[in-house]
Order: sequence, then C-alpha cells, then structure tokens
Amino acid sequence: MESQRNILLIGLLFVSFLLWQQWQADKAPKPVATESSLVANTASTHSADVPEADTGVPAAVAATQNIITVKTDQLDVQLNPVGGDIVFAALVSHKMEQGKDQPFVLLEQTKDFTYIAQSGLIGRDGIDSSAKGRAVFTASATEFTLADGQDSLEVPLTYVADNGVTYTKVFVFHRGKFNVDIDYKINNTSTTPLQVQMYGQIKQTIKPTESSMMMPTYRGGAFSTQDVRYEKYKFDDMAKGNLNQATLGGWAAMLQHYFVSAWIPPATDSNTIFSSVSAGGLANIGFRGAVYDIAPGATQEISSQFYVGPKDQKALSAISDTLNLVVDYGFLWWLAVPIHWLLMFYQSFVGNWGVAIILITLTVRGLLFPLTKAQYTSMAKMRNLQPKLTELKERFGDDRQKMGQAMMELYKKEKVNPMGGCLPIILQMPIFIALYWVLLESFELRHAPFMLWIHDLSVQDPYYILPLLMGASMFVMQKMQPIAPTMDPMQVKMMQWMPMIFTVFFLWFPSGLVLYWLVGNIVAIIQQKIIYAGLEKKGLK
Repeated sequence: MESQRNILLIGLLFVSFLLWQQWQADKAPKPVATESSLVANTASTHSADVPEADTGVPAAVAATQNIITVKTDQLDVQLNPVGGDIVFAALVSHKMEQGKDQPFVLLEQTKDFTYIAQSGLIGRDGIDSSAKGRAVFTASATEFTLADGQDSLEVPLTYVADNGVTYTKVFVFHRGKFNVDIDYKINNTSTTPLQVQMYGQIKQTIKPTESSMMMPTYRGGAFSTQDVRYEKYKFDDMAKGNLNQATLGGWAAMLQHYFVSAWIPPATDSNTIFSSVSAGGLANIGFRGAVYDIAPGATQEISSQFYVGPKDQKALSAISDTLNLVVDYGFLWWLAVPIHWLLMFYQSFVGNWGVAIILITLTVRGLLFPLTKAQYTSMAKMRNLQPKLTELKERFGDDRQKMGQAMMELYKKEKVNPMGGCLPIILQMPIFIALYWVLLESFELRHAPFMLWIHDLSVQDPYYILPLLMGASMFVMQKMQPIAPTMDPMQVKMMQWMPMIFTVFFLWFPSGLVLYWLVGNIVAIIQQKIIYAGLEKKGLK
C-alpha cells in the first residue's frame, strides 16, 4: 500500500503542477483593445516610423494584386508586392490533418484572421512609413519554383524611388530549410546621402488561447536580447505596454504549438526589439535594425533572416544560439534536453516514436531499479516494525516527544530509514514532468503513429484503450501490495479507488505519455515480483 500512496503522491503533484501552469497562463485578463491603449500603442509605433497600416491582402483578392508565389521543397509562400510582405506560408512537409494532403498553413490573411510577416526600410530616407505608405515592388515573374537539383532560389523585387535610387529586395529560399534570407540592396545613384534602417515585424490577430489543463500550450510572442536569452511576451502583455529593448543581435517571434515564426536580425548589429497592438486587435512584435548611412554613388546591403516552420531545435540552433529555446521545457529544461536527445537517438534506430518511448521507459526504470529495490526493502522493514511501533504508541500514549525519540532509537537499532521510500518518488516526479514537456513540445511527435489504433502519439487515445489498460495495471499493482495492519480503513478505501481516479485523469493525456506510464507500470509489476521474491528469502514480507 505504501507504494500505491507514493504513486498517488506523484499523480497529485503532477496534476497540481498542471493546474498551476494553467493558472499562470490564465490569471491575467484577456487583452482588450481599448481606445486609450490603442492610441498609446499606435503613437509609439508611429514615432518609430514603422508602418501602422495593414497593407496585406486577403487571398480572395490576391489575383488583382499581382501576388507573387514561391514554391520550394519545404515552403509554399505568397509575397505581396506592396511592401514585399510574406502574406501566406504553408509548410509542404507538414500536413494540416493526418492522412490529408493539405499542407499546414502557418501564415495567412483571411477576412477573419491575419498572421503575416512584414519588413521594410524606415528612417529619414526610408521607403516604408505610415505617412508615405509602402513601397510597391515589381518582379520579373509572378511565380518562382525551386527546381530539382537547385540548392537555393532568389526572388528579387525592385523599387525605383522618385529620386532615382534603386532598391532591390531579394528573398533567398534554401532547399530543405524553413528560413528565408531577406536582403536589401540599395544603389544610391542620387547626389545626396541616404539614411535608412530595416525593420521586420510579425502581425497576428489576437486569438483566444486553445490551451487546456492537460495540454497547456502557448500562443503569443517571444523575444531574446543580449541580456534576456528567452522570454515570452503574451498578447495581454503587448496590450498593457510596448516592448522597446535595445540589444546587440536578438530576435522576435510568434509561437504556437509545434510551430514558430521569427525575425532574426544580424547578431553583430545594434537592434531594438519592439511590440505594439494596433487597431482591430492585431498584435505586432519585431525589430528595428541598425541605421545605415549610404553616401552618393555608394551601394549598401542590409540583411535579416525570417524563419517560418516547426520548432526544430537543430535548425533553430543553426540560426541563433538561443532561438531553440522556443521549444520551452520550463524549469526542468536541463533534464528534458537529454531526455529529448535520448528519445531522438532511440527513434533513429527503431524508426517508431512509440517504440522509442517504450525504450525511454525501460531506460528510466532500469536506472531507478537500485533505488526502487531500496524503496521496497525499506517498506518491508517498516511493515515488520508495525507491531513494535504499535507497542510504543500504547506505552507512550500522547507523549509525542518520547514517542518520537523511541521511534528514532528503534529505527536506528533495526537499521531502517523511514525516508527510504521517498527518494525514488523525488526522482520520478521531475523525470515524469520533463518527459511530459518533451512529448508536448516535440514537433516530431505531431501525427507520429505507433501501431494499431494509435495513429498520433501527440493526442489522446481516440478509444481510451491505453488509459483503461493503464488503470488495469494500477489495479494489479494495488493487489500486489500487502495492506499494513495499522492503516486506517478510510485510507484503504481511498487507495482502492485510486486506479479509477487515475484512469479518468489519463483519458485526456497525450497517448504517448499514457504509453510511458502504462509500460512503466508493467515494468514495475515485474520488478515488484522479483524484489518481493528476494525479500521473502530474507524473511521480509
């Protein structure tokens, strides 16, 4: 029964942790676009000369605006020649629904929802501003495709200003990658010096959170500076106040479950990370880059990167040392990172994420076996001491001080550690939470099948078979536990209800996590039989 109480403790702590996480996400009021806040945010944005007007266009009128389409092996993108913004991005290798051919759409602009990436040149001689409007570019074609055998694809857009200066905005796409290089090439053919700076921002309609207690996912902004490696900046944070942080390098992003879009300016430039909330409930987060002075007759190139794709830690780390932190494992990241590495390692051999989870379970249980054995041994010794503890209780009655001293002397004499059963729990709890976040945050598990009816390990079992099997395994474990004679009858009854309570909890857990717990229970049953057999030979029961 002691081990059942231990399992109950783990479960209650875990559920409490999830409730705390959800409370953290929901405790602040939803952002309300009040007139005063919009005026403040708009004024701040205008003062920075970042265009406030929404110049993107819905897909329904794309044909009339000469939308430029770009297709690579990973991305299907649409560029608006007004400003050269990315107004649509679909991820070719990631499907909207499992078993369907439609790619996952990350960026889009429809009648009811906007999620686009804007960039331009602002400053004294900028070609994009709230007052002057956006530059209207021209392109040599309206369709560009990455050909077979081609490693990169350049899409140049050209704008000639009234003073004759030519601005070329080049989008460079790469095979196998989700990051896009955006390069401005400026040829100052005028007789006066120019001063410009690049900006990039992500604009998204504020949507209600889709998070739940069992799936506490995040949708909102995030940023990094030289002083802050990674910090979330929620939509309601943007509504309360604008970011305006100067930094060397840095990045600004919009996050959601499994996917991210991010502007990454040059790491050696002095940039400013900013945010705002504009009219219509649109949240903006982005950067203003370094100021460049371009002498008459000179040329200048200003560059940045934009990532739009899955939370692929390897790909993100190659772009920025801190961008991989958008895969947020919480305070147990130091434990989750090696667990994720081991999970990836196993999957590379077995080719099945479910089997990899099983191997992770066997690894964890194997490493904890010496502690588990010590736990059961300690519990067996404690059970054998129950008659003597009862005798001490009768002798000392309500004198707790003498009772405590006598108990400590008894434990010392019998070489029993009353806390011996706690260490495995202390270790199992953070491992379980870390694995939970690994399974929740790892995009690799999205739509990852296991076998039979489990077609997606990242969502709940559609037929609830795994949770029922998990509950049955807990029932078996319970029956294997001897009931201590001094245990309160009410406590015994509560323990008997525990498998059913846990089964209800696990109905909504991702099936990958339930698989981990089920396999862990099966391994624990086998370990118990082995340990109990050894204890019986030593006269312990």
